[in-house]
Amino acid sequence: MINLPQDQKIWVPWMRRAIQLALLGEGRTSPNPLVGAIVLDSSERLVGEGFHSGAGNAHAEIEALAEAGEKSVGGTIVVTLEPCCHEGLTPPCTEALIKAGLKKVVVGMVDPDPRVSGKGISRLKDSGLEVIEGVLNKECEGINREFIFRIRNGRPWGILKWAMSLDGRIGLQNGCSKWITNVPARDSVHQIRSKCDAVIVGGGTVRADNPLLTSRGKSTLEPLRVVFSKSLNLPKFAKLWDTKIAKTLIAYGPEGDEAFFSDLQDGPEKLRLNSNDPSELLKSLANKGCNKILWECGPLLATSAIADDCVQELVVFVAPKLLGGKSAMSPLNSFGFESIDSTYKLQHSFLDRKGHDLCWRLLL
Repeated sequence: MINLPQDQKIWVPWMRRAIQLALLGEGRTSPNPLVGAIVLDSSERLVGEGFHSGAGNAHAEIEALAEAGEKSVGGTIVVTLEPCCHEGLTPPCTEALIKAGLKKVVVGMVDPDPRVSGKGISRLKDSGLEVIEGVLNKECEGINREFIFRIRNGRPWGILKWAMSLDGRIGLQNGCSKWITNVPARDSVHQIRSKCDAVIVGGGTVRADNPLLTSRGKSTLEPLRVVFSKSLNLPKFAKLWDTKIAKTLIAYGPEGDEAFFSDLQDGPEKLRLNSNDPSELLKSLANKGCNKILWECGPLLATSAIADDCVQELVVFVAPKLLGGKSAMSPLNSFGFESIDSTYKLQHSFLDRKGHDLCWRLLL
């Protein structure tokens, strides 16, 4: 804060509040970003607050203006993201700000969406409003890391999660893997799922574990459950085929035997891909509006996802247990590296304790 210009310093506490509001919508706004806004009257007293709660719902600015009412005239709005200037599921926010009679707009970050990307700020300035840009810019970009990544790369931010013993095993050589970690760690996984738009597993995981892949009530909006299969060699009966609790998408490559669907109950969506590349699947999920996805798959698919640049973050749970055995399961397959220098170098994010287990988050 010391290095900020004086005209930005006074808005920092208000922008922090707007960021707190934005985070109230976490896990529910895709394909839209997280946005929070507050309105101050002409005496810089708080008169309105709002946040974006989901695609199709009112934007944060509109919520804050509605609460402020006529007190917004001559006042200031502090918003984490540049107000939109295009017609989407809701009208452009720039026009609402101009109509409200505001004098000043304080913006945290420019919207990377090419439909906006500075045009909203220009529209406000052209209408005579004072615009102060870049207040807590890094913090505002941080809460929308996944949205920014999708806009710039055309695919969602990928998180790969696994749980393993201290000696790096995800199960015994006989296939037994329940439960390596304890309840607090598993509860944390449900929390992570509740903040993601989709959870992806391979056919092997469906056959071996018959998972449910829900947030276990952590969110009313469950993530899309995605089964990514090359062959469609899948069980006829699985928890994932029941879509009353959450939606399911079965994605498969060109070798998939579509005869599987003839005996499958109605409910799951089908998606035929031109290849078995994880990147093609993620492009399809981006088109469905996914900003953030979670890989909860076996070693082969996990390795392929990393190699295809479909994983940006690792969440690794480590249990204080020793499983041993040369043929015991490992979380990843071979990358074909022939020297230590050619291996993936990870960036430490943070280490947390979940009961007796550790949770390590890293960036690729």
